[in-house]
Amino acid sequence: MSVHQSAIRWQHNPHETDANTYSRNHQVTLNGSQQVNVSASVEFKGDPNCADPEQMLVSAVSSCHMLFFLAIAEFQGYQVESYEDDPVGHLESNDRKGMEMTRIVLSPRINFGGDKMPDQKAISRIHASAHRNCFIRNSITAEVTINNS
Repeated sequence: MSVHQSAIRWQHNPHETDANTYSRNHQVTLNGSQQVNVSASVEFKGDPNCADPEQMLVSAVSSCHMLFFLAIAEFQGYQVESYEDDPVGHLESNDRKGMEMTRIVLSPRINFGGDKMPDQKAISRIHASAHRNCFIRNSITAEVTINNS
């Protein structure tokens, strides 16, 4: 078991463009004192220059998948030279008249180096294993798909 923490700090300030409400901007502090400026998404009166919680969730799923992919590839003797992804999350209405992240699509682009090169079947197997093992994906109800064509 491991424990993971962050610090969230918000202070009341007027909204930059809407005098009838408050600013959604806040800071998240992570290990190593990294600070991330966060706000609501623009659709919910957030600051477009800040990350929003939905982006952070989508990024966490992509990052977790990548880290498992890299570990599995290395274990199988493949050398990954680069890994890029532009994940997309879909915030949609649910049956309970609310909103939820219903699906996340990962689209990784991976370059391999070294003497042992995986074929498409091997890459698909590594993705499937990473998908099964990703802690974040296993913690959410959103459907996560991998577009690895």
